[in-house]
Amino acid sequence: MTGQAGVKPQVADEALAQACAVLRAGGVVAFPTETYYGLAVDPFNRAALSRLFALKGRSADKPVLLIVDNVSQLSGLVAEIPLPFTILMERFWPGPLTLVFPGVVALPEMLTGNLGTIGVRVSSHPVARQLVRAFGRPITATSANFSGHLAAVTGRGVCDQLGPEVDAVLDGGATPGGQGSTLLGYQEGKVCLLRAGVISFVEIEAVLAGA
Repeated sequence: MTGQAGVKPQVADEALAQACAVLRAGGVVAFPTETYYGLAVDPFNRAALSRLFALKGRSADKPVLLIVDNVSQLSGLVAEIPLPFTILMERFWPGPLTLVFPGVVALPEMLTGNLGTIGVRVSSHPVARQLVRAFGRPITATSANFSGHLAAVTGRGVCDQLGPEVDAVLDGGATPGGQGSTLLGYQEGKVCLLRAGVISFVEIEAVLAGA
């Protein structure tokens, strides 16, 4: 379903139920986010993660970012929440800000890239939020593309690039493209910029300074 100007995109309940069934069966679902289209699998299904890496041609040492429905879903993912991250979550979630937390020991190594950390955000795109809420647990949100290629910004672009390897596409219309989510870590007691993105680090520093 493609959104019209001034109308927030949504997908039908039937399409959403089908997408959740695909995820539970270990399949791959493409969905729109506030930046690009992403690829969702169940992050706790190791076979699904392996398929995701193979589909993208992604190196096994690259971690996979996740989308959660709300802060309460962090409990099964992160070992601790640094205080500055609490401030940033209150200010920028939902939105294009990915925070890299110390991960719980039980996380699959493919999620963390053997780094012991996990990147998470709450998406501000209504279809992404529909999907993660309906699924009832975190989903992967790696960009919908072959590694090294441009990420898809439309449902058609997903199909053109990845073809039948994607089991379902939730079409929420065109996404903005451009920069991805801003990626922040916490090292030696300080918030650090790991990847520039939609939210400038200057704005992030200003929020932290004013807290």
